[in-house]
Amino acid sequence: MKILQINSVCGYGSTGRIATDLYKLLEKQGHDCVIAYGRGSAPKGIRTIKIGSKFDNYTHVAQTRLFDTHGFGSIKATKEFIKKAKEYDPDVIHLHNIHGYYINIKLLFNYLKEIQKPVVWTLHDCWSFTGHCSHFDYIGCDKWKEGCFKCPQKRSYPKSFFLDNSKNNYRRKNELFNELKNMTLVTPSKWLANLVKESFLGDYNIKVINNGINLEKFKPLLSNFRRKNNLDDKFIILGVASVWDTRKGFDSFLELSKCIEKNDQIVLVGLNDKQLKDLPKNITGIKRTNNIEELAEIYSTADGFVNPTLQDNFPTTNLESLACGTPVITFNTGGSVESIDQSCGLIVEKESIKGLVEAISRIKIKSFSKSNCLKMASQFDMNDRFNEYIKLYKKVMK
Repeated sequence: MKILQINSVCGYGSTGRIATDLYKLLEKQGHDCVIAYGRGSAPKGIRTIKIGSKFDNYTHVAQTRLFDTHGFGSIKATKEFIKKAKEYDPDVIHLHNIHGYYINIKLLFNYLKEIQKPVVWTLHDCWSFTGHCSHFDYIGCDKWKEGCFKCPQKRSYPKSFFLDNSKNNYRRKNELFNELKNMTLVTPSKWLANLVKESFLGDYNIKVINNGINLEKFKPLLSNFRRKNNLDDKFIILGVASVWDTRKGFDSFLELSKCIEKNDQIVLVGLNDKQLKDLPKNITGIKRTNNIEELAEIYSTADGFVNPTLQDNFPTTNLESLACGTPVITFNTGGSVESIDQSCGLIVEKESIKGLVEAISRIKIKSFSKSNCLKMASQFDMNDRFNEYIKLYKKVMK
């Protein structure tokens, strides 16, 4: 098989790592794969097609900021990519994030309609069936069910400073995305699958394939993290995100820091320079790291992992923590609860800081065994999950 994957990034971030890890398994099994991506750079040893340049990317951003037409820029870059895609002539096209200021969705779907090859589209968020945003559940918006207008998140990703084009974007996406005859939608969580069934994409075949992680790399590890950060006697409450904002729970951690005990220390991984400057003393801030071993060491050191996300699909951070033997506390939101049960973690009412404090206290009293955490994590071995994709490729080709 020849598989063409398309994603905003390659090799970093959750979706970028999914694309490259799947690539490696395909290659190992004797298949051919190429990853087309739009931003940043790709790891060595991966066959790629770069879509556009930094200038194309910035132009697409500017167009979005001014006119709220995210996904409809990058015309020249997309035409050049399509030429290369036709030369490669894949058997299956696997879409991941097609938002991210790098590709023109009209040209892309016209190409997919023209070649009539099977398409697998993994939805990592909700952008595909809204007129603007990638997440709406945490603000209680349901305009996406009938048709977006007057978007309450115009200033959220993908940010528009002036115009609200959500109504027209919704209509155009609905038309474009429903023109393919052989497309299967994949969601990493049951929660997202249920939303998609209610959307204008609901007539497509929808399959749930959970995210997986590399259990050879995410595992309990010894390190000097506590000593290096002067945390030897502290109860470590860990949070990890690639980008920290309100939806991911940054504000919740700031509130939590006011309520925890004197011997508790919050450690947040993934903060930017501005966030690092204004932290209270009981929060240790660390910049984003792509070093998996370093990340596994931090997970292994923590006493508890807290994921106060207000909306998420199927966060791999929960899985990574469990694979390192650390129990998880999460708000009852989205698909974040689908990898947790009472043997390895606790689920807290959404936005309840009091609930987080009580859950942390329960972890101190009730020791969640590493073996239970590892047992849950074993269900999400990435090779098992990616083999589901390979079976799906073969099925849609018939």
